[in-house]
Amino acid sequence: MSADLGVNADALREEVRSKYREVAINPNGDFHFHTGRPLARRLGYDDALVDALPDTAVESFAGVANPFSLRPLRAGERVVDVGSGAGFDSFVAARQVGPTGQVVGVDMTEEMLRKARATAASLKFDHVEFREGLAERLPVEDDWADVVISNGVINLCADKRAVFGEIHRVLKSGGHLQIADIANGQPVPAAAVNNIDLWTA
Repeated sequence: MSADLGVNADALREEVRSKYREVAINPNGDFHFHTGRPLARRLGYDDALVDALPDTAVESFAGVANPFSLRPLRAGERVVDVGSGAGFDSFVAARQVGPTGQVVGVDMTEEMLRKARATAASLKFDHVEFREGLAERLPVEDDWADVVISNGVINLCADKRAVFGEIHRVLKSGGHLQIADIANGQPVPAAAVNNIDLWTA
């Protein structure tokens, strides 16, 4: 299947893992993208909400926009965060849905998951869970989520049709998809599609 995608999906995933492993371990490192509290402020997240979160919840944040600007979440909603990283958007979601809601973050990078789980435990967020998995094969049951969020992740997936198929599977009828991402409206030459460095740069 990878050949049909124009890029080796396994090699792309490993490159993405490597880059975001570094963001988890060394969040103040030199990256080609912004991170942490300054980024959250630039993207319009609520200052009071972000300020209430510990550094471990915010420092590895590397999103591209604010999916909550599309619609605030409601108390009691069930949320899936696709590509949850160290959990920043999951924790924002958890504050919005409250203890009667549930948030499941899904990520493929062990270091991000470890950091997210430790922060959730320190915050005593029993309604937040982080699961290891891929956006193309979400470890979430059918028709479970009221809302699916994602921030700067789908553009890093080779098989976007599979990702949206999984989102459709886990989302309840009438549910909400709130994504922030990077899109390219121009044709991409085959040589560029096959260049993994360009995917992650």
